[in-house]
Amino acid sequence: MGEPLADLVAPRPVVSHEVLHGGKIFDLVGDVVDLGDTQVLREYVAHPGAVAVIALDDDDRVLLLSQYRHPVRSVLWEPPAGLRDVPDEELVRAAARELAEEADLVAASWWRLVDFYTSPGGSDERIQVFLARGLRPVEGADLYTRTDEEATMVPVWVPLDEAVDAALSGRLRSPTAVTGVLAAAAARARGWSTLEPVTV
Repeated sequence: MGEPLADLVAPRPVVSHEVLHGGKIFDLVGDVVDLGDTQVLREYVAHPGAVAVIALDDDDRVLLLSQYRHPVRSVLWEPPAGLRDVPDEELVRAAARELAEEADLVAASWWRLVDFYTSPGGSDERIQVFLARGLRPVEGADLYTRTDEEATMVPVWVPLDEAVDAALSGRLRSPTAVTGVLAAAAARARGWSTLEPVTV
């Protein structure tokens, strides 16, 4: 294999598209897809996508927030994250907005960390995870008022190695937490040299 390993964007023709249920945040849709020798119906969740932030302090502790997730009936530990629900907003700006809204923090430095699909067999949701460092509190007048599940989030700072152990042992199950924590640990093991810096 001569070229680096990479997924291939290769869309198949969509013969028909139907919104089966229009939701508040995402839709359930059905596509009839032409695979060449046959046509198949594929139902999936059409999702706007999201961003997440692995915020590390000067002691390599990662910020995680507790949040109730009703579909899995669990309170999960997750990094600050949120939907791409502002039209044409750059991904890193969305990440900075979520860090301020969910954690009351601003970061001086940003890098792209990892990019993944949450469940490609049943959803088109894609999450870009950023690494944020050089953290400071949001100024008082700019504090965000959290509501619904976000109102009860509890922040904790966890040493990155402990978070890795929790992910590998199955004690952390949020995909953004597991993927982001493991990606951060892998990047740190490479001296952070593989990361692409970005500007907010």
